[in-house]
Amino acid sequence: MTTTAPRILVIRLSAIGDVVMASGLIPSLRRLYPDAHLAWLVEPAAAPLLTHNPRLNEVIVWQRGQWKELWRKRRWLELWQRIRIFRRELRERRFDLVLDTQGLLKSGLWSWLSGAPRRISLEGREGSHRLATECLHPAVGDTPRRPRLLGAEYRYLASHLGAPPEAYRLDLVVAGAARDVAHAALLRQGVQGGYAVLCPFTTRPQKHWFEDRWVELAQGLLHQGLQPVLLGGPADREAAQRIVAQVPGLVSLAGELKLDESVAAIESARLLIGVDTGLTHMGSALHKPTVALFGSTCPYQDGGSPRTAVLYEVLPCSPCRRHPTCGGRFDCMRLHTVERVLAQARRQMEMSA
Repeated sequence: MTTTAPRILVIRLSAIGDVVMASGLIPSLRRLYPDAHLAWLVEPAAAPLLTHNPRLNEVIVWQRGQWKELWRKRRWLELWQRIRIFRRELRERRFDLVLDTQGLLKSGLWSWLSGAPRRISLEGREGSHRLATECLHPAVGDTPRRPRLLGAEYRYLASHLGAPPEAYRLDLVVAGAARDVAHAALLRQGVQGGYAVLCPFTTRPQKHWFEDRWVELAQGLLHQGLQPVLLGGPADREAAQRIVAQVPGLVSLAGELKLDESVAAIESARLLIGVDTGLTHMGSALHKPTVALFGSTCPYQDGGSPRTAVLYEVLPCSPCRRHPTCGGRFDCMRLHTVERVLAQARRQMEMSA
């Protein structure tokens, strides 16, 4: 490290939920290096979570999708030129420290190509540890007395650098323009009072809760005087409409808001209930009463705040992650009854009143 204000690059390219959980590195690094030039390298999908943050000096976006398209079309020369330019731009920034928090080959390559003299890799999978000067293997598994904490591996990295535990806090910033768009979208749907955000959708079916239970949950929230609002991406519109069609009064904004606008919609909610998806982690980051339903995965059992409750049942096959063995029954998620979720939601709101 230099004796002057260091230049630091955090690499977490994707996914949205992990960028949310890794965002706690920003205040941790600011505590350690108040005057540092702090940059973050990310892919376009998750970039809106970072671009409004005043504690970052720079957000560098790797247009990976465009590069893949050049590869697909065999435009080798143009692709090679982009690689050279991007590598040169990284090196010109003269980073002193790079934190590869993704620990994959693609992130490790950018860490190495930056030319930084100190490069720390978290986990170091796919051989990326060979491209780093240090590799960390955090022991962050659950124990009966200390369940896994939200963002445990990133907290471990912050601690390794010397940051105190209390400096680590998830750091999402809502821009005024995004807030205006979200509020206008809610008003168009007739949402004017207190509302609850529901986040049912992920890219893996084994992480889903069942549609009929979302229907019953939405009905229960309406009965309690809370307007339920579905959030999700463009690919979730069809599933969202199936649920909406069964619940008069349920509103869907799935596919209607950009990512930073979805953050703004969560910021104003009284409650969030969701499965293991980035939107659910945003509820915790924004200190909203949150109920997280986990089954095939369990990224954490302690949300870092009493406002977040994690519902998770340990079965002999848990967690199966990407390899379910239940024949599509998803027994772990079936154990989450609507009554239990509603009861936990009431507790979370009472705790935050």
